[in-house]
Amino acid sequence: MFSFTKPVRPLIAGAMLLLTALGAFAFRLSDDEFVNRLIARLKTYNQRFPNEKVYVQTDRAYYLPGETVWLKGYLFDGMSHEADSVSGLLYVDLIDLTARKLVMQAQLKAVGGHAPGQLTLPETLSAGPYQLRAYTGWMRNFPEDYYFTRSLMVLETRTGMPEPAVLPAARPDVQFMPEGGNLVAGLESRVAFKATDAGGRGAEIEGFVLDSRNDTITGLTPQHLGMGSFTIKPEPGLTYTAFARQGTGTYGRYPLPAAQPNGYVMTVDNISNKSHIRVFIAGKKPADGTREVTLVAQIRGTIVQAANVPVGPKAVLVQFPRDKFPEGIAQLTLFDETNTPVCERLVYAENGGLLTISVTPEKSAVKPREKITLNVNVTDAEHKPVAANLSMAVTDARQALDPDSNGTTLVSHLLLTSDLKGTIEQSGYYFDRSKRDRLQKLDLLLMTQGWRRFTWPEVLAGNLPEPKYPVEPGLSLTGQVVRPNQKQAGKVRLTFMFVGRDSARSFLTEETNEAGYYSLYGLDFTDTTHVLIQAITQKGNRNLSLTLDQLIKPAVTLTQVPYNPLVVQRDELAEFLKRANEYLAIERQIRQNREILLQEVKVKAKRNETDSRKIYGNADATVKVTQQLAGGAMSVLDILRGRVAGLNISGSPMNPTVQIRGAANFSGVVEPLFLIDGMPVDKQAVLSLPVMDVDYVDVLKGAGAAIFGSRGGGGVINVMTKRGGANYDPSQDKAEGILVARLPGYTPVREFYAPLYATSKPEHIRPDYRATLHWAPLIRTGPDGKAALSFFASDARTTLRFITEGTTAAGQPGSSRQTVRVE
Repeated sequence: MFSFTKPVRPLIAGAMLLLTALGAFAFRLSDDEFVNRLIARLKTYNQRFPNEKVYVQTDRAYYLPGETVWLKGYLFDGMSHEADSVSGLLYVDLIDLTARKLVMQAQLKAVGGHAPGQLTLPETLSAGPYQLRAYTGWMRNFPEDYYFTRSLMVLETRTGMPEPAVLPAARPDVQFMPEGGNLVAGLESRVAFKATDAGGRGAEIEGFVLDSRNDTITGLTPQHLGMGSFTIKPEPGLTYTAFARQGTGTYGRYPLPAAQPNGYVMTVDNISNKSHIRVFIAGKKPADGTREVTLVAQIRGTIVQAANVPVGPKAVLVQFPRDKFPEGIAQLTLFDETNTPVCERLVYAENGGLLTISVTPEKSAVKPREKITLNVNVTDAEHKPVAANLSMAVTDARQALDPDSNGTTLVSHLLLTSDLKGTIEQSGYYFDRSKRDRLQKLDLLLMTQGWRRFTWPEVLAGNLPEPKYPVEPGLSLTGQVVRPNQKQAGKVRLTFMFVGRDSARSFLTEETNEAGYYSLYGLDFTDTTHVLIQAITQKGNRNLSLTLDQLIKPAVTLTQVPYNPLVVQRDELAEFLKRANEYLAIERQIRQNREILLQEVKVKAKRNETDSRKIYGNADATVKVTQQLAGGAMSVLDILRGRVAGLNISGSPMNPTVQIRGAANFSGVVEPLFLIDGMPVDKQAVLSLPVMDVDYVDVLKGAGAAIFGSRGGGGVINVMTKRGGANYDPSQDKAEGILVARLPGYTPVREFYAPLYATSKPEHIRPDYRATLHWAPLIRTGPDGKAALSFFASDARTTLRFITEGTTAAGQPGSSRQTVRVE
């Protein structure tokens, strides 16, 4: 079919057979100006837009309202696949696919690239299909196609599965994709096709291809999930049409892409040769002769190999050493003599970079409620033990309702689906070594599934926009301050007050830029927190309007409800509903039993008014701020001038010197410790506080300030605000220049509860038919690659399934499924 002609000039060592091979990610370049510019521009692009990847493991795929979805997030550097230690916040959304709306969101704290957590489903949650979506703040700079998604199903507690939507009868959608990009008249090419049904799943079709003379060119026979390929040599002046049908339906007409009169074709052989990826290139131009083109191989944003190729009508063979590619999807791009990309092809480079995770129970079969001990062993491709961070879900195989061993795994997502747009059906199939034809079908998938994380023209142009969203090492607050007419107010001083559920308070001050934008990054608080933001201009104007980006819910932009591949048997579903309803009823009864009814008791005592904002008793002096006192005062300290014995306030009203009873040392005046609602702040925060927001001010002198230690050596001034009081209702606040919001912090991580049957307890008399028996999100193997864990079986005589996933710190992934019998 193809013949080898001229030798190929390598630009990167190892680009062709018989040349010195080069290690992946490290290469020597010739003086080719274009390739050097390509590498420089790609490096600039990666520095401006570094890529992150996210994966989430859940304990199972089916739930009832009121159950808990146990999950663990994994964060990766997109280029190296090392654990991502930059982003410290992972967003996990639960989306109702029927209503197309966000119903729940968790904010998980990520440490070293690992983020355990959970979602507790409300008991009022509607039954139906849901989508779990996970992403970092930085990933919002890129299309949502690269967010992690997983299908979940919430069942009706009585009837089980909701009735599936009846899809309208329609002919299959069949798309034809010439390998490399285009058909060229007179040059033989391979064409891949993919047929899908109305639900987006691969469709089994039959058909044929005719030319415009009605001559049969080839038949159409899918090889895997509606995908297939055929070879064609288009003739000048002819057009080609495919006819295909699904089942016994009628044939539909599908025109093939028109052949170009001139251009290049590229055919890749990634199967037959074990040591090399073979690329055949042929070209046709109006003028005779050969032209020098450039073939570039890059993987995850790093150019691995490149070569200059003299191309004519006869095919030229270029061979890339396979072992010089890191594991994953490689992009082969052909640039013509004008340095314009003209052909592109994706291939998978497999070099054994996966972990082997072995989970071995001490007994192959156990009895109900017997202790189960699992020994975990992790090795690399060379069978050497490695340290890894793993997560494991142990479920009752009859109730977990997740029998699809070809579903998404950490391995398939990290190495395949995270770099592709669209839904990848049965992605786990391509990494199951028991499937002998998996690599052939994976190659077929990459001929039909597009990859567009970036485009070469965008990279080569060099005019890259600034990222809209920053990397979030922790929680953040961002927004804008403008005038009521939406015009810019210039730089504005901001004071932030955070009040947690335990009434703990903290203060921060910040200043906006000239456009009024503000940002606080790296915040760390758990659960719901109230935040009060107060704005004041440099001239003391408070007539301002504030916005907070965190109050804006992320949009749900589903262009098509994705198909749900979760399919279970009716008897398994009935068993799950029976056991799950029993367990939920028991849990509700337990909660009710904890509520003990007491007889009426009358308690008489003298009421003692206390303020949690004070750690001291009575102040030496207290000044109540009234409207009369506040009138004309520029700050709280102005009110105190001359009203407290021993307190001296002198100097500019914007930056006064404050001294209590001559407190000084060799360095000069020792100013008092300033507090707002009992929290230490600087003097500037007190000066920027609106006078009308202050309830009263406590002044502590000498011995009264001793409780604050050395910090109170110059005395203490505690400014008590109206908003900090116990009776303050922030929802009623309508003051100018103030925004009050209720914001979620990090989702508190709950510990998975499982009964310990080693010791008899009264509550053990109740039946135990849990669907999830054990959830361990943070299993760490040592340098010997070993770890162990234990739990107890339930009452069910069934098969327990262990699904274990994880990575090394260097990014080597692994997934495994094992079972043990309960007899």
